[in-house]
Amino acid sequence: MPMNMVGKVVKYGVSVQSRAMLSCGVAAFGLALSSMASARTDAAEGADQGNEIVVTATKREQTLQDVPVAVTVTTAETLERAQIRDIRDLSSVVPSLRVNQLQSSANTNFYIRGFGNGANNAGIEPSVGLFIDGVYRSRSASMIADFPDVERIEVLRGPQSTLFGKNASAGVISITTQKPKFSFGGNVEAIYGNFDALVLKGMVTGPVSDTVAASLAGGYNTRDGYIRDLGTGSRTNDRDRWFLRGQLLFEPGSRLSVRLTGDYGKIDENCCAAVNLQPSGATAAITGPVPYGLGEQVNSASDPFGDTAYNNFNSTNAIENWGFSGQVDYDMGDAKLTSITAYRRTDAVTNQDSDFTSADLLGRNFQDLGIKTFTQELRLTAHPLEKLTTLLGVYYFNEKIAQRNELFWGTQARPYADLMIRGATGGALNIASLEGLLSVPSGQFFAAGQGLTEAYRLKNDAWSIFAQADLEITDRLTATGGINYTHDRKRFSANVDSTDVFASIVLPGMFADLRQFQLLPPFLDVPNALEPGKVSDDDLSYTLRLSYDATDSVNLYLSYATGYKAASVNLSRDSRPNGADFNTVQTNPAYTALRLPNLVSGSRYAEPEDATVYEAGIKAQWGVATANFAVFRQVIKGFQSNIFTGSGFFLANAGKQSVTGFEVEGMVKPVEPLTLSLALTYLDGKYNSFVSSGVGDISGSTPPGFSPLSVTFGGQYDHAFGNGDRLILRGDYHYEAPFQLVEGLPGLVVRDPATGAIIDASAAIAAASSRKQDINDVNASITYAMDNGLEFSLWGRNLLDDRTILQIFDSPAQPDSISGYPNQPRTYGVSARYRW
Repeated sequence: MPMNMVGKVVKYGVSVQSRAMLSCGVAAFGLALSSMASARTDAAEGADQGNEIVVTATKREQTLQDVPVAVTVTTAETLERAQIRDIRDLSSVVPSLRVNQLQSSANTNFYIRGFGNGANNAGIEPSVGLFIDGVYRSRSASMIADFPDVERIEVLRGPQSTLFGKNASAGVISITTQKPKFSFGGNVEAIYGNFDALVLKGMVTGPVSDTVAASLAGGYNTRDGYIRDLGTGSRTNDRDRWFLRGQLLFEPGSRLSVRLTGDYGKIDENCCAAVNLQPSGATAAITGPVPYGLGEQVNSASDPFGDTAYNNFNSTNAIENWGFSGQVDYDMGDAKLTSITAYRRTDAVTNQDSDFTSADLLGRNFQDLGIKTFTQELRLTAHPLEKLTTLLGVYYFNEKIAQRNELFWGTQARPYADLMIRGATGGALNIASLEGLLSVPSGQFFAAGQGLTEAYRLKNDAWSIFAQADLEITDRLTATGGINYTHDRKRFSANVDSTDVFASIVLPGMFADLRQFQLLPPFLDVPNALEPGKVSDDDLSYTLRLSYDATDSVNLYLSYATGYKAASVNLSRDSRPNGADFNTVQTNPAYTALRLPNLVSGSRYAEPEDATVYEAGIKAQWGVATANFAVFRQVIKGFQSNIFTGSGFFLANAGKQSVTGFEVEGMVKPVEPLTLSLALTYLDGKYNSFVSSGVGDISGSTPPGFSPLSVTFGGQYDHAFGNGDRLILRGDYHYEAPFQLVEGLPGLVVRDPATGAIIDASAAIAAASSRKQDINDVNASITYAMDNGLEFSLWGRNLLDDRTILQIFDSPAQPDSISGYPNQPRTYGVSARYRW
């Protein structure tokens, strides 16, 4: 099977560099297998090495070797040695995972095996679920965290809805923190790096009484921005965040354990800069000299990594995230009862100069978002028979979202629109003459302060019943069956007022070419007489799996699983009635009151996603070495695509999206101080059917974000001196073969000016396919750890200073222009840590 996959890599045109990387990876894996075959099975040291790590991927404790699930585990030691600050940095050690932070500090998007989505839209739920100590974090604003007391991070690949419910159609990231201990201990760390980065974090734990233990963790993270904003004179993409996390553990006896957790975090940052990648005539109108242009500035597209940007005001990212949870475990002998109750709240205030120029075109793009989430899980794990283990559970989810937005034209919008109208009409018209021809008072078109005032609300109730059973058919063969029934209901409202005079006028046919500038038209509020503002759906997900212990060191498994992601609601100014409702409004006299100028069809919500995966795997543990291999076929029907159009977002369901691939993970200790690791992922993905994308029919194309080959090589040398001190050298190299960032750029689509129908999307698709991105990321550290608990480290991330574009999009208010978000440059520094 692996050699067939290698053949497919060549067949589907992976680059020479990718094939070389794959060959090296397979060769290294073969070398590891050779070493492992001769390894002493009694050479393993400790329970935290390789496949001996204890995980909870199936919601009960098992070793990584025994759990028949494709899961990658990152330990606390790896987090420290690799200087992984937050979830964004995990991509460098987990090749199946990609993490992006784009428009603001409140948005972190996750992709596993190429699948995933997310947006600056609170109504669009993620396809990758994130859990911290069993508590679901529903939105990206609550997913950014530092790691002072993490025990491990598990990345579960493929649909996980049987045990984790909705919004796990692509996978799960599960973070487990350290419980309070009944012995006094802790750690404190100080880090200083380039860009005046300063990180202080630590944790202390100990007994309060014979039955109560407590812990307190906290951190402070600040850094200057690495991009100079030449428009405002400040720096952007900075860091300014802190958090506190406290825990209490009650253990009054051997059967009962109660864990209470509370946390609070705050972010106040200037983020995130976008740079121009391809200027257009509209860009020239901004930068040209007066009176032929505005005389303003945009960064040079020929130097996108010059780390300069232009804005006329700083971004706001004021985010508060807090919550508390309680976990109760009661051991009844042959059964264990677990209850996890949690309440979380996120408040995020953001504002951005979204034209990304020094001109005041968009004077305000403001959002005030509040999210309140309550979850309750109750599960019972039992052993009713000697060879049977069962898990029964129920889960309840309640979330309320309140969102307020403001999008207003700035002081230079009118002179800029005048230039655009002159250009579109060949100089025949200007903005003043157009007002006269349309009988509009002078000075009304594109006046400063005109725009949209938006208010959205969403209430989501969901509940699940789930069960799973493991039956030992023989001493070596185990069969697993699981099922999950979920009901999800959403009620939502959208109330938007438009004061954009130009966008509210129905232009006659002679002015059809000017309709492209009607960006903020009147909005049809919901609920209304036709649309109730409700959506509900049900799903039955299940898992079937066989696990076979071929030897005491080698486990084999086969699995089939389905997954589910609930319907997502479009809480944005681009929320519009679907095609059928739009036609009813336009043709049925009963709905005359709902007809608005320039109303077009779109989507209020996206239908659910349904995922399926077929997977076969091998897990091997030979003491000083481990090897894991999985081959899979994964399909998502109804994938929720959300693409930026330059003025808003287009939300749609793809018919079918699939990927075939394999994953390899291996670790070997050729000599006692040295550990070598390899992780490799190959993906062959495509849109089997996607007729109504934002750029038309793209069926048969490769979805964005699917790198055909991702590989990470790692090594750690841990030398112990006679006095108990240690010298630790660590490094890793992460490579991703070129992949496409978006399926297309809708702003480059040629449309019928009268109907909006797509005439030609070739330029939109070609522009996206020509801007593929690869990744070459090198990280390293050297640490001297003293026997007394004091450690000193020198570290660096992205040491090659490999500059990439995280995402590309149509430049707002600049037709035919392309912008993008650059990645973080090389960072390095020193740290000091003390443990006790």
